[in-house]
Amino acid sequence: MFASFVEQLRVAGLPVSITEYLTLIGAMKHGVADYSVDDFYFLARATLVKDERHLDRFDRVFASVFQGLEHASGDPTTDIPEEWLRRIAEKNLSPEEMAAIEAIGGFEKLMETLRKRLEEQKKRHQGGSKWIGTGGTSPFGAYGYNPEGIRIGQKESRHRRAVKVWDKREFRDLDGDTELGTRTMKLALRRLRRFARQGAATELDLPRTIHATASNAGSLDLKLVPERHNAVKILLLLDIGGSMDDHVRASQELFSAVRSEFKHLEAFYFHNCVYERVWRENRRRDETSVSTWDLMRTYGPDYKLIFVGDATMSPYEVVQPGGSVEHWNEEAGRVWIERLAGHFRSAAWLNPAREDYWAYTHSIVLLRQLLAERMFPLTLTGLDDMTRELSR
Repeated sequence: MFASFVEQLRVAGLPVSITEYLTLIGAMKHGVADYSVDDFYFLARATLVKDERHLDRFDRVFASVFQGLEHASGDPTTDIPEEWLRRIAEKNLSPEEMAAIEAIGGFEKLMETLRKRLEEQKKRHQGGSKWIGTGGTSPFGAYGYNPEGIRIGQKESRHRRAVKVWDKREFRDLDGDTELGTRTMKLALRRLRRFARQGAATELDLPRTIHATASNAGSLDLKLVPERHNAVKILLLLDIGGSMDDHVRASQELFSAVRSEFKHLEAFYFHNCVYERVWRENRRRDETSVSTWDLMRTYGPDYKLIFVGDATMSPYEVVQPGGSVEHWNEEAGRVWIERLAGHFRSAAWLNPAREDYWAYTHSIVLLRQLLAERMFPLTLTGLDDMTRELSR
């Protein structure tokens, strides 16, 4: 079985050699894993995986080869959770039914129709196709489906189709102290580092000290130089909330890696697309907001600008004044993206969404065009490609 496991790992692209295989067998003979599947998993991973980039492939092969060794346990008589019963009212449609539902016909038509509904509606509705309600195909309400609507009173996104969201939204800042999973990100980001000696001379220059002491007939003559610092400046604009809830961990690990690698780092928050202001904290309080104009005045063109977000939104948020999902923006998102990309000499977008979906999401296509195709997946390969682009 172990030989088959190693062979499957090699087929999956893991460079497992006979040395690693013999190490695993030797550890098993000495009872390191005994009869625990969990112990064997961690032992096999420690002995057979040499690169953290291969951990996901290892997990998939392990699950395939040893499938069935452990079964899910549970009481089949357990009561159905109350949350499941509550959500039974949600509208669940087949792909064919979804395709049959037509959008209302553009952003301005959608907003005008909502105004009429608010004037006319007098009571609660559920399961319909016209009024503001729940569980239907109306473009207004919660827990239903419409290809282009306004989400009102729903806890979280389900179909990623809302043009605007009217609800209380509470986000939290990224935890910069997170270290788990950041090591390989740090290695990839080190391509961006450019060292320079600045400030007071506090570090011993050993070669010059030796030469000066020898020239001084053996009398010690200390020579000092300024400490080496990474001179690269990073401006990080982070999208959190909505569809980015699916990518919080990856964004948090990236933020931690960047903060540990770069002394000159500034981070701000936005939602979906950048408009006339950004925030130092994701609570979106007025006292933490910063004008995007002030952002460009404060941070010069020598900063390397990195957007982090899945770029998945209504295309109106990019091309339409007033198209923001959360407020009425006087200028379209594309105007601000173009201004930022024109101000900073080096700019790129890191996207945690799967790259094979990008071509099918209109907003991603638009933002890639605005940034001259400088959008990269939030993977180690994507980080490598981004750092090469920003280092030019």
